[in-house]
Amino acid sequence: MAYAIAKIEVAAMNFYYGAHRALENINLKVQTHQVTALIGPSGCGKSTFLRSLNRMNDIVVGTRVEGSICLDGRDIHAPSVDVVDLRRRVGMVFQKSNPFPKSIFENVAYGLRINRLTRSREELGGRVEASLKAAALWDEVKDRLHTSALALSGGQQQRLCIARALAVEPEVLLMDEPASALDPISTAKIEDLIFQLKEQYTIVIVTHNMQQAARVAEYTGFFLMGSLVEFDKTEKIFTAPSDKRTEDYITGRFG
Repeated sequence: MAYAIAKIEVAAMNFYYGAHRALENINLKVQTHQVTALIGPSGCGKSTFLRSLNRMNDIVVGTRVEGSICLDGRDIHAPSVDVVDLRRRVGMVFQKSNPFPKSIFENVAYGLRINRLTRSREELGGRVEASLKAAALWDEVKDRLHTSALALSGGQQQRLCIARALAVEPEVLLMDEPASALDPISTAKIEDLIFQLKEQYTIVIVTHNMQQAARVAEYTGFFLMGSLVEFDKTEKIFTAPSDKRTEDYITGRFG
């Protein structure tokens, strides 16, 4: 399978929780400005892999990684890598929306403030507005920016968390089942948003919704029991998979 230059390249990666190997010999390339979906049954390693891409697993005691994960050709575990900067470049949106108990404005401004990315109140306001627009939320909240983010609906809270991630101008956006807790209308809004965002960002999404993977992703990887069984263009994965285990999962024979 021919690839363009990859934004993220993972080679011979193993991941351990203590003595337990949770991921075994993972090899894949994430293409720039494309959506890559990761599918597979619960507990197969999808979210562990996703969190490895910006070293979120570092905070778990006893974990370790073998092999390499390169962002723009540079190993993210190299001693010279600033983990804070890595997580700014590779943002994360979690399964459960987790707005801070602050105003809508302050939720989006938070990362800008702590990273000192703006020089004036006007610039801060402009970046917050741009991020809310990028997350397709501005028109719904522009008249109540200083009210609590916790008063928003579930779908709005998830888009607020996306806006918060976008505010610090990442290059890659990791999304861990971003619509799993949402109703169909909110889910459709998140999917529409993903289509728009890939013009500017490289997106990796974990999803249990195979129809969602088929709709939004150019590439799909199927994980099973800590291994990447198959990785290819989404159309091929869903219409002519190379591995019978992939076919069995997609057709509902297991998982």
